[in-house]
This record gives sequence, C-alpha cells and structure tokens, in this order.
Amino acid sequence: MNQQSFARILRTFLGVAGCLVFVFGIMAAPSIAKKNGDRVYTFNDKGELLQPLDWDVPSNWREEWIYVGAPVTPNELNNGKAAFPEFHSVYIHPDHYKVYKKTGAFPDGTILIKEMTSVGSKEAASGQGYFMGEFLGLEATIKDSKRFPNEPGYWAYFSWTDEEGGPRKKTTKAEPADKCNACHQAFAKDDWVFTQYYPVLRAAKPGMGK
Repeated sequence: MNQQSFARILRTFLGVAGCLVFVFGIMAAPSIAKKNGDRVYTFNDKGELLQPLDWDVPSNWREEWIYVGAPVTPNELNNGKAAFPEFHSVYIHPDHYKVYKKTGAFPDGTILIKEMTSVGSKEAASGQGYFMGEFLGLEATIKDSKRFPNEPGYWAYFSWTDEEGGPRKKTTKAEPADKCNACHQAFAKDDWVFTQYYPVLRAAKPGMGK
C-alpha cells in the first residue's frame, strides 16, 4: 500500500469515527424535554408536583434555566400592605424558551419557576434601594392541556412554600384556579404570562426587536 492510499484510508476512518462520536454524544445527552417525553416536570401517583431537583431528570433552575426578571412590589409603595412585597425571580425552562423565541407562543408543556426572596437591606454603596435578602418560597406555573384541560388557558399554579414561609415542601398540588388564574387572565399581556414586566421575553418574541 502506497502512502497516498494509506492517508486516504486513515482520513476515512477518522471521519467515520468522528461522526460516531457526535451521534453517540447526542444520544447520551438528550435535552431534558426529549428525555422525559414532551413534559419536563414530574408528578407522583397522587397528582402532586415534585420539586425540580427531584424530577425524573433533575433540573437546577438557577444554573440551567433562562432567567427572565425579578419584579418587586414593596410595602412602601403600597400603603404598607403590598400583596407580594418580596422579589419574584422568574425562570423559564430553556426548551420552552427556544420554542417561544422561534414561534412567539408558549408551547404546551411550558413551565416557569418563581423563586421568592425577601427585601433585605435598603441601603448599599450605590445608594438607597431594594436589595435581595433571603429565600422565602418557590412556585411554578405549568401550561399542560393534557393534565389540566379544564383550567383557563391550560395553566395551573403550584407552591412549594411551607406554612413557615420557606421553600421546603417536596411535593405540592395545584392551587385552586380562582386563587391565581383570575389575575393572570385579566392583566397578563401574553397567554396568561406577565410578559410586559419581563424584557427578556419581550426581546425574544419574534418581531418585537432586541
């Protein structure tokens, strides 16, 4: 075998090997959504939603999801009686964000996580303001026409926050629709989601600009 023939065979072998590595790499690390069907979250046999770290394919929303914003309605601006005086840090699953970014719609199976944090210090080197304190709770909203066909917009709302005000519950059932959905239905701008308060989602939606 001459040198040119050997080089040609070697290149072919390396090319095939590279393709196999790529293919098996994809098979070994599928997206969370594909790994768990078209739903990324996990319910137990009682119909309770597990916390993300306990799902069939565990997910760390702080490290892996898309952070869309953190509105706060402090007591000082609401006559000392704000309904939600804490920061609400909101994350959307990356698979669902990709679909929203492509189509401008939240796909069936969408989940958003809301992590609640107290208002801590009101003074910093930068001046007076509202600065995050401690974690207070953890909530989620899910759009699922299969599991919640009778909920408005197919959205259901969940809270892992316990009675003492911490995100310590491991499982939770859907909240009554009238507890959460009415406000979303009346005031949320886009499919029961308050996209008007999240510039990340507004910028991602096709045709809305960057």
